[in-house]
Amino acid sequence: MYPMTINGQSVVTDAGHDVPDPATGEVVGQAPLCTAQHLHDAVAAAQIAQKIWAARPDEERRDACRKMSAIISDNAEELAELLTKEQGKPLKTMGAEFEVGGAAAWAGYAADLEMPVKILQDDDTARIEQHRVPVGVVGSITPWNWPLLIAVWHIVPAIRAGNAVVIKPSPNTPLSTLRMVELLNTVLPAGVLNCVTGDGHIGALMSEHKDINKIVFTGSTATGKNIMQSAAGSLKRLTLELGGNDAGIILPDVDPKAIAEGVFWGAFLNMGQTCAALKRLYVHNSIYDEMCAALVDLAANMPMGHGLDPATVVGPLQNPMQLNIVADLVDDARAKGARILCGGARAGGTGNFYPITFVADIEAGTKLVDEEQFGTALPIIRYDDVEDAIAQANSLDVGLAASVWSSDADAARAVAERLEAGTVYINQHGQIAPHVPFGGIKGSGIGVEFGQEGLEANTDIKIYNIAKAG
Repeated sequence: MYPMTINGQSVVTDAGHDVPDPATGEVVGQAPLCTAQHLHDAVAAAQIAQKIWAARPDEERRDACRKMSAIISDNAEELAELLTKEQGKPLKTMGAEFEVGGAAAWAGYAADLEMPVKILQDDDTARIEQHRVPVGVVGSITPWNWPLLIAVWHIVPAIRAGNAVVIKPSPNTPLSTLRMVELLNTVLPAGVLNCVTGDGHIGALMSEHKDINKIVFTGSTATGKNIMQSAAGSLKRLTLELGGNDAGIILPDVDPKAIAEGVFWGAFLNMGQTCAALKRLYVHNSIYDEMCAALVDLAANMPMGHGLDPATVVGPLQNPMQLNIVADLVDDARAKGARILCGGARAGGTGNFYPITFVADIEAGTKLVDEEQFGTALPIIRYDDVEDAIAQANSLDVGLAASVWSSDADAARAVAERLEAGTVYINQHGQIAPHVPFGGIKGSGIGVEFGQEGLEANTDIKIYNIAKAG
């Protein structure tokens, strides 16, 4: 059993649960099932450690970020292999090694962020200073699609800002996070970073816990709403990065073959299991058939298999529930007259495999268009009038990201300015960077992560208003 980490100590429980390999069903390892008392212990340890940590010199917190980055890099091979086994993504290409490398890079980037004091007034009457102070104990609840990268997005800015963290990974992919937190505790003071594992009721206890000052959550809109309700009693600070159903609009002036690869990976990075993946593609009628053909040609050359096989480009979906969601959405589209260009059926044998699937001649009102599939199927919607495409792209109650594809920069920008999303890409989709704030609008979340704004989201503002003698 992989241990939890509470106050710098390894903790195992009498009860645990098996974590299966999504490609084979074989057990990868066992995770503890924590109790409410384990959570209380972790929060209590974080409370004590946070006050000490916040009082340490800023350079010490900077150095901790550098050390966390180094420890992730030094153990990258172990972490990546474990990640592939429990999550399913390929080890190579843009898979587990990419994720672990990104986690190390994000941790290192945080070391160079600063929160200088702002002088709001300094005259004969008063000096007024604005300081950023840590919120206290941050509760992190992470999903199963990018377990380590998202964990680092939650953990490192919080610690950099002087907070302590209690993290709960998804029960589908807890092992790599348990191991990473165990490693990170070798370079952090006891209690600054704690990890508990369990099912959804532990997350609910975290969101209502009176001694957790902030919750940062990445996951579904429905769960985000539940967290918001639970957090209301203690007026917790919240950062919620929630679901998306990202639209891409392809204008008629593009060369479909030239953009096909960018569109493909915008949709199917991590087998489409990415909140900001391209999930609805609107293509002008004049290039519709050519665009469909170019995407199908790419899909034919993407080997699917176990992530540890270096030849694998497309791995399994992470869990049977997600496999069923994708299969049901495609089956519903087929039943309503949509045309399956490739894929469209579960792979035989063991594992949660569903091949890359493109669905053409599909319209709004079909579940595959209106609901987030979060997997290896993409609806391709035909349009004649760009006004209609913009209206359809904006029609849903989510707004995480969107994209416009065009050879005319001005035309693309004009469409981008009208799309309702936290990030709008032009001639690409889904790229993120540690210095660029990222978050959604509408039902896709509250607040942002990354960059200076993401760091400051882990703080409160404190004003010193100092009168001067007259």
